[in-house]
Amino acid sequence: MSSQHIVLPSKLTVVQDTATSGTYEIEGLAPGYGHTLGNSLRRIILSSLSGCAVTLVRIEGAQHEFSVLDGVKEDVINIILNLKQVRFRLDIDGPQTVRLKSKGIGMVDASAFELPAGIEVMTPDQHIAEITSKTGSLDIEVVIESGLGFVPKEMHHKEKADIGSIAVDAVFTPIRRMNYEVENMRVGDRTDFNKLRLNIETDGSIAPKEALEKSLLTMLTQIKAVLDLKELPPMPQPDVNQGQEEKGSSSTDDLDLSDVLKTRVDNLNLSTRTLNALTNASIRTIGGIVRKTEVDLLELDGIGAKGVDEIKSMLADYDLFLK
Repeated sequence: MSSQHIVLPSKLTVVQDTATSGTYEIEGLAPGYGHTLGNSLRRIILSSLSGCAVTLVRIEGAQHEFSVLDGVKEDVINIILNLKQVRFRLDIDGPQTVRLKSKGIGMVDASAFELPAGIEVMTPDQHIAEITSKTGSLDIEVVIESGLGFVPKEMHHKEKADIGSIAVDAVFTPIRRMNYEVENMRVGDRTDFNKLRLNIETDGSIAPKEALEKSLLTMLTQIKAVLDLKELPPMPQPDVNQGQEEKGSSSTDDLDLSDVLKTRVDNLNLSTRTLNALTNASIRTIGGIVRKTEVDLLELDGIGAKGVDEIKSMLADYDLFLK
């Protein structure tokens, strides 16, 4: 009788990881599940991670966003656009106000903000404005708040702002960019399984791997709420030895078959020659080995009768057999 269960993927693999960007892979996904999981994670990462952003701006000498400041190259609209590009990390609760003051000719960037404890500028090189006159000055106060996703100014400032206070649209998400790629891979005799590669870039206020982990937890929490479960039930696993006679079933019942089948060949006590032959044939797990017959293994470059005996001996330790 054919198995109707869906094979579980491997654990997350870190390909590249820095403070602001990371690449991660998940192998062994059932056909089609690469896009199912990748698209779901992309939507959650872009919309559901908390961040902080500028929501209100006050600029000395500006009554509204269409004002022009003496001795400053940029008009108020461009200054506000630049302020929206400044990324902060907020470790304290509630809206916070920070100030920037500068006088004399020169460039002004985000490093000029006077910050209390618990607030950090993640983009200190972000350009704010250029003062072009010796008598020119720039005095800015901004209100920083935490939130999710994109929130228009009408939503977070429902009351009319005071004269001189300019409400701005807020982009709270700490994610700069997120995309995913899916490619086919071999699992046993099949070549239509999916490998999912996730590329994440953040503003530095959250690590890329932390962003991925939080999105996975968000997805799991939503699923648990729908199913009204405190713990998810274990997934039944397919019989990778289907068609064989029942051998050693009493011993196998005592093992976690799922974990055994996902054991990678490079973690097994195999000779270098045998390990290289299996790897070159894209056989990476015990599950891939038990789908092979003895004839299949003998056809692989680098494996002879001695290598087959070595593999059979290794499988016997797990009460498993070739097909």
